[in-house]
Amino acid sequence: MLRNTGPDPVAVAQVFVNDSYVDFTGADEPIGRLAADTLVLNYPWQDGQPYTVSMLTSTGLVIEHVVDAAVATPEPGFEFLGLMALVGTYVGVLPVLLGMLVLPILRRTSGRVVRVLLALTVGLLAYLALDALLEGLELAALSGGAFGGPVLVFLGAGLAFLALTTVDKVLTGRRPDERDAGSAGMRLAVMIAIGIGLHNLGEGLVIGSAYAVGELALGAALIVGFAAHNTTEGLAIVAPLTTRRPSLWSLVGLGLIAGAPAILGAVVGASVDNAGLSALLFGVGVGAIVQVIIQIVPGLRDRTSGRLLDPAMLGGLGAGVVIMYLTGLLVAA
Repeated sequence: MLRNTGPDPVAVAQVFVNDSYVDFTGADEPIGRLAADTLVLNYPWQDGQPYTVSMLTSTGLVIEHVVDAAVATPEPGFEFLGLMALVGTYVGVLPVLLGMLVLPILRRTSGRVVRVLLALTVGLLAYLALDALLEGLELAALSGGAFGGPVLVFLGAGLAFLALTTVDKVLTGRRPDERDAGSAGMRLAVMIAIGIGLHNLGEGLVIGSAYAVGELALGAALIVGFAAHNTTEGLAIVAPLTTRRPSLWSLVGLGLIAGAPAILGAVVGASVDNAGLSALLFGVGVGAIVQVIIQIVPGLRDRTSGRLLDPAMLGGLGAGVVIMYLTGLLVAA
């Protein structure tokens, strides 16, 4: 599939595979702006072999695409979508639940340590927001300007921010008489889980899209990387729960809120190839995470000195960013 995101029509003059000229069918007419066409190459490819496809346009521009390992593109169907749901579970739900197992250890820590962990959570979320923003802007550029381009990302962020603010007001209003730290901690944990869940929706989209176009090697690498990456998110969810003992089902529910959207993302990404929609959903993740960070920041303040940031808090923020960066290298690798 060749999509024209430029301002002018594009005609394909020649196609090369591994520097060898090949015959092709399709794209008999120039591909118009924001249009797409399918090229069928007459080439005896072998399963699992790497190939470099170069397309020479009528204007002399060379478009190159590298296939690390050639495989047949999976056929859409219930079996394939079921596989994507299983992948979403492995990437989203299981790593988050695994990361939440540290809660018993966190309960034995002091209040200062909890504040440092909340600072760590802010660092984790800030990295996720920046990562989602960059990914969304990249996808928005591929969508062209028909639906607003980068504006889609900021539109999704604004809508998610307002929606999550509304959710926070509703959760607060349900318990007007409860001022204890336990109730506030559960409310904050729910907000963090929602924010992380919307980010994991974007991760599922990326994995599903990779499998939908036959990039199985890339999809497998993303699964391993995101699974390790998301384990740290469970820690962020349970950090506000050190002052109460939530039930097992409450913890499972939080894990599903944070991880299950990866299942939806993988299924949607595998069945709908739309860069504009993906950019919008990444923007939704950005807005949700920003709103959650705003909720957490007041909890970083030291009740004795009234200081918001001190060396320990700054260390926690930096550690959160570094942890997410290092686990993110597994995705890039």
